[in-house]
Amino acid sequence: QVQLVESGGGLVQAGGSLTLSCAGSGRSFSNNIRAWFRQGPGKEREFVAAISWSSDYSEYADSVKDRFTISRDNAKNTVFLQMNSLKAEDTAVYYCAADSRRAIYRSSLYYAYWGQGTQVTVSS
Repeated sequence: QVQLVESGGGLVQAGGSLTLSCAGSGRSFSNNIRAWFRQGPGKEREFVAAISWSSDYSEYADSVKDRFTISRDNAKNTVFLQMNSLKAEDTAVYYCAADSRRAIYRSSLYYAYWGQGTQVTVSS
């Protein structure tokens, strides 16, 4: 069974940091684009960040640029999201995703594999 499982979410004060992890199982995701999306209360799911299979390029939403860093460890089939300087508006369920295309797409429609999500709550 192919799975992506997120961990590391929780409650943090504004200005704090969290690191999310997403471990893949059931198949290797080392050749896949790996990405993070989030869905805040009453909002649509939105792109956060994505990284190429070789880690040579990445993209970020403007709202998280310079605060969040995406990275991956292909040997562990895992992708990470380091989140610094967290704001109340970062409160959301964070989902990891994987896609077999070579280019990064910001639409969730392009991603075939999804985790179940992990809640991040930032208190102001």
